[in-house]
Amino acid sequence: QSQPKAAARVTFMGSVPCFIPDTLPYSIRVLFESSVRNCDGFLVKETDAMNILDWKTKQNHVEVPFCPARVVLQDFTGIPAMVDFAAMREAVRNAGGDPVKVNPACPTDLTVDHSLQIDFSKCAIQNAPNPGGGEAQKPLAKLSPLKAPPRKLPPCRGHSGCRGSCGAGESGRSSGPFSAQIENTPILCPFHLQPVPEPETVLKNQEMEFGRNRERLQFFKWSSKVFENISIIPPETGMAHQVNLEYLSRVVFDVKDFLHPDSVVGTDSHTTMVNGLGILGWGVGGIETEAVMLGMPVTLTLPEVVGCELTGTVSPFATSIDIVLSITKHLRQADVAGKFVEFFGSGVSQLSVADRTTIANMCPEYGAILSFFPVDNVTLKHLKYAGFDKAKLEVMEAYLKAVKLFRSDESSSREPEYSQVVQVSLSSIIPYVSGPKRSQDRVAVNNMKSDFQACLNEKSGVKGFQIAAEKQNDIVPVQYEGNEYKLSHGCVVIAAVISCTNNCNPSVMLAAGLLAKKAVEAGLTVKPYIRTSLSPGSGMVTHYLSSSGVLPYLSKLGFEVVGYGCSTCVGNTAPLPEAIRNAIKQGDIIACGVLSGTKNFEGRLCDCVRANYLASPPLVVAYAIAGTVRIDFDTEPLGTGFNGESIYLRDIWPTRQELHTVEEECVISSMFKELKEKMEKGNKRWNLLEAPESTLFPWDIKSTYIRCPSFFDKLAKEPVSPQPVENAHVLLYLGDSVTTDHISPAGSIARSSAAAKYLTSKGLTPREFNSYGARRGNDAVMTRGTFANIKLLNKFIGKPAPKTIYFPSGQTLDVFEAAELYQKAGIPVIILAGKKYGLGSSRDWAAKGPFLLGVKAVLAESYEKVHRSQLIGIGIAPLQFRPGENPSTLGLTGREQFSIFFPPELSPRMTVEVKTSTGKVFSVIALFENNMEITLYKNGGSLNFVARRFL
Repeated sequence: QSQPKAAARVTFMGSVPCFIPDTLPYSIRVLFESSVRNCDGFLVKETDAMNILDWKTKQNHVEVPFCPARVVLQDFTGIPAMVDFAAMREAVRNAGGDPVKVNPACPTDLTVDHSLQIDFSKCAIQNAPNPGGGEAQKPLAKLSPLKAPPRKLPPCRGHSGCRGSCGAGESGRSSGPFSAQIENTPILCPFHLQPVPEPETVLKNQEMEFGRNRERLQFFKWSSKVFENISIIPPETGMAHQVNLEYLSRVVFDVKDFLHPDSVVGTDSHTTMVNGLGILGWGVGGIETEAVMLGMPVTLTLPEVVGCELTGTVSPFATSIDIVLSITKHLRQADVAGKFVEFFGSGVSQLSVADRTTIANMCPEYGAILSFFPVDNVTLKHLKYAGFDKAKLEVMEAYLKAVKLFRSDESSSREPEYSQVVQVSLSSIIPYVSGPKRSQDRVAVNNMKSDFQACLNEKSGVKGFQIAAEKQNDIVPVQYEGNEYKLSHGCVVIAAVISCTNNCNPSVMLAAGLLAKKAVEAGLTVKPYIRTSLSPGSGMVTHYLSSSGVLPYLSKLGFEVVGYGCSTCVGNTAPLPEAIRNAIKQGDIIACGVLSGTKNFEGRLCDCVRANYLASPPLVVAYAIAGTVRIDFDTEPLGTGFNGESIYLRDIWPTRQELHTVEEECVISSMFKELKEKMEKGNKRWNLLEAPESTLFPWDIKSTYIRCPSFFDKLAKEPVSPQPVENAHVLLYLGDSVTTDHISPAGSIARSSAAAKYLTSKGLTPREFNSYGARRGNDAVMTRGTFANIKLLNKFIGKPAPKTIYFPSGQTLDVFEAAELYQKAGIPVIILAGKKYGLGSSRDWAAKGPFLLGVKAVLAESYEKVHRSQLIGIGIAPLQFRPGENPSTLGLTGREQFSIFFPPELSPRMTVEVKTSTGKVFSVIALFENNMEITLYKNGGSLNFVARRFL
């Protein structure tokens, strides 16, 4: 597609840009575009669009609808949604409609990534062929930074590191004990970089996953065959948020030559990552997600938008992790909870997409709804390496510029106006290490020398070593491998880049590799007595270190790959050479270990290593070269080069541009290519999995995983008028701050619970119960698990327990057993509650469960906003006591029977009369906020409302 055609195509939305003032935040522009495109006069009205446009005065004062472009689900939350769609097809057929028409209205991607359980595990700590890094090595030829060195690898017939277990034989076939093979294996032999089969534990866990979840997986495969607008990402592909970021994200949708911005809501807490790509998105609950799938909008209070201005230039020594954590700290202090955050300023272009998505993913840490980075040239460059073709990128750029959704780096461009502005100077972000005894004691790298000196002076304690002043400069000579070396306080004897936290970040691992490359080329070395090691977090890390050409340089400095597992961090370090140990003890030397892990307690690495520092991978390499922590990197050289010149850290530290280039060309392109291949090929188990292809799902009455729910049992073409709730008993009398954790089934299934009794009656043993999450497609299990939390405090019982009283007989029963008896007797039930009913994370079964228990209404002092809307969405009336009133002030015990009378015509926040069996009469507020919520309630909830559209 040519650029002129791209320019012509964006005129589809040509009417939108003229309305958008340059002062409107980019994230609010996305909300506005969506409201204009989806305006139908009912779900989205013209006044909604105008309210968004008038964001500056309407923020925090109005509710607005948002229709995202797509939905992302993980399997635990996806299974009930797809079961509901299957049940809707059945109900529509039974009511005389065409079930084929029942499909998600919004494009939906479901990733099966929550099914894996660790039934088998193994932690093998393997020693490298050269664990100390001190043996003489042959000099390396100068290598390109982007190409692996040409070399012929010998066949892997066993060595001290893998002892043959890597299984890479001469023919490339497996010859070791882990001989079974599966597709898409990225793991390499860490010593010879030859492909190896999947570890035995992985194969066993995957076999258990498919065996344990076969019914659910077959249902998902049926869904992928019969429903339009739904795609299922099979197991073993990746985690939902990573697949969303690396494969599903469009940035700009192109639907039959009509362009509009990508946006998403998802049930995964990491959904916010995509905001780093300029895609507006956040996490929501199951019922909101189903509503979007059904073609309905998400409703939110028009939010404040906090502008985070990034200025200055990043310090050459600051890593991506330093930047991310510093920005997170500033936002946490700025009180951005419940708000949008949007980044602007000259410093934004210095952040890679990996940096941006990590910052966006940290939203839960600082409480924001999302953190938005508008699309700019950095984004487009990233997408190029992610596999977007040139024509698509040209169309994308032209469209985004035409609708004012492209952020320009030009100084003349006007920045939006924000609710408040938080300024972060990137120049102020400096690298830190932690130590020498506790991980919470942070030390700026430029203060490291003086801080260590202070530690020598301080009394023995959390930081001090109490070394006498006259002994602080002691030097102990030591003979090692025919050479004499000098040990002093602060000398580095252990340097480890290990499989914890930050070394899984490509940029910091590549920084260590590029620093090693420059160091070797400059003639720097690491003293042979220093115990150096490299234990990557996965075979993928080894792969990109190799493909970028830096692994041989790390090896040259002694950082050999020693295996995959917890090693130095947990104290699994080979003993120091005896001569070194003796010298340290003889001189009472405060020797140091430097590692890129999370734990550095005194003596953890080795009993003679008393000072331990946590540092980023490149700083681990730098301190290993320096051989001491008593160094000021700004004024003192690391060592002497080939020509006798002094080499400083600044001379070999890789620039951010170098890192970004290598990361994009060696890591990003490789990752996206591999994921694309996985998506296209699937995997053998999934491909061979049989599933029905019928229009209607063939429900198996014996199944304990998949069951047709009863949400549509009373579906008719026309909804009935709201019926009064007469002579209802109170199922539960609850206090303040009842959370969705108290209400919704979650976690393991207790052996004494109602759900356990049900599963036992089906012939299952406790070992086969699995979890509530895995059985979310079975309403019989989930209903029995509702209000089954052992911490539930029901005032009828007087102590925490998932129990209640069945008043007709006075029995104390499980909540489900009591509700079942009420339903059999035809008696409706309600719930009495205090303030903030429904707090916590949004969960679909926190509303679905009470509905299936027969709850007709909840009477509470106040509600969590999202849960209130979920109750309406399932067909339960949220009623609120009038200000100053509650069950106590009204003299209610909860043992009465209640009658609630709804008028034929409902209106927002109208007053409803309640009468009790004791003769009390009082009024409550029906918390319907708008006509759409009233319509949903009249229809028995959103599921029935949408189902009627197919009749």
